[in-house]
Amino acid sequence: MKHIVAVQAAVTTDEYDREPTAAELDAIAAETPLILAEVELLDVRIALMDRTPSELDKRRLRKALHRVLAERAALANHATSGEAA
Repeated sequence: MKHIVAVQAAVTTDEYDREPTAAELDAIAAETPLILAEVELLDVRIALMDRTPSELDKRRLRKALHRVLAERAALANHATSGEAA
C-alpha cells in the first residue's frame, strides 16, 4: 500500500503563528484610548435606543462623542508628527 502525502508546503505559514512584534504592540497601545472612547460612545448609544433621551442623556452622548473626536484628533496629530509611541 502506498502512502499519500502532501508534496507542497503547508498552506498556512508561520507568519500567522507568531506573537505580535514590539511595533504592533506599540500601535495597539497608541490606539487604546480611541478604542475605549468608541466603546463608551457605543454604550451610550445602546442605552438610548429604547427610550427618549433626557437632558442628562444628551450631555452624556455629547461628552462621549467629544471624547471620541478628541482621541481621533490626538491619534492623527501623533501619527503626522512622526513621534514614536
